[in-house]
Amino acid sequence: MANKGSDSSHEQASLSYRKSIEIKATQDQFFVWREFLWGGIAGAFGEGMMHPVDTLKTRLQSQIIMNASQRQKSIPQMLRTVWVGDGLRGFYRGIAPGITGSLATGATYFGFIESTKKWIEESHPNLGGHWVHFIAGAIGDTLGSFVYVPCEVIKQRMQVQGTSSSWSSFISRNSVPVKPRGDMYGYYTGMFQAGSSIWKEQGPKGLYAGYWSTLARDVPFAGLMVMFYEALKDLSDQGKKKFPQYGVNSSIEGLVLGGLAGGLSAYLTTPLDVVKTRLQVQGSTIKYKGWLDAVGQILRKEGPEGFFRGSVPRVMWYLPASALTFMAVEFLRDNFREKGKVSNLSIERKTSSSVHEVSDN
Repeated sequence: MANKGSDSSHEQASLSYRKSIEIKATQDQFFVWREFLWGGIAGAFGEGMMHPVDTLKTRLQSQIIMNASQRQKSIPQMLRTVWVGDGLRGFYRGIAPGITGSLATGATYFGFIESTKKWIEESHPNLGGHWVHFIAGAIGDTLGSFVYVPCEVIKQRMQVQGTSSSWSSFISRNSVPVKPRGDMYGYYTGMFQAGSSIWKEQGPKGLYAGYWSTLARDVPFAGLMVMFYEALKDLSDQGKKKFPQYGVNSSIEGLVLGGLAGGLSAYLTTPLDVVKTRLQVQGSTIKYKGWLDAVGQILRKEGPEGFFRGSVPRVMWYLPASALTFMAVEFLRDNFREKGKVSNLSIERKTSSSVHEVSDN
């Protein structure tokens, strides 16, 4: 009898353990999908809110390609040019591919970053903590680049073209008419028409124009942003220990630290962004033969300051966009990971009885 009771207890314990493992696996699976979902929503929201600033940045960086005969415009001058020539609509050209690309990037970035961090920490335990964050961020962003880069090409070409009449008009250079800007590529009326036109004219190479320069910009940016964010969080945690009475909600902390990390990373990678934008905007009329050629020409013709054109609107874009994104991530972590529950999802109703059974045992 004693052996039967012992066997029964052992079977119950084994069953409870298996159920707990299954529940944990289910929770982990849904947590990963929530990371994809929230990352995508946060990325798309940030792009939608800050798209006018991104348009300003793109116009500033690409103006030497659009009209090299004119003196380069300042931020106030470019604002006036867009407003007078195209009105409010001019600041929102290219928003559809912009949101699509940011949705994909945000989803893959945060969807893969946690699993990548865990894998690196387990397989390479001797690797420094902040380098783990850098590598995880870089990998997450690289995976999103396959969708993001074509969307970025379409977005930026639509951002710089303005109205159809202005795009097809002739540019005067020393009173001599030259080819219109429309000679670079046709006027795009929408995201799908633009993608189709680029594919017909240039094939995959056109849609992935500046792909390697995009990776050269985004991989360091993504890695630096996560690394800076985690480093700032470490400093914040130390401050909380010294001054516990000044505790801050983690969502607010994510808002502030995420903004700082994104803004700093954006400024440091502006030179890479300038090169990438020039390569993607130039179209079939080749001005720069490649990444190194673009770097050389910018340095010779514009000097070091040429690499930082559009740095102010770039930082202005990434400060709030990164702040909102990390605030959403911290909110997710507060409400799901720390509690270890699958809350607010239908799966909770399916597993609640099992959870109680495991906890009772």
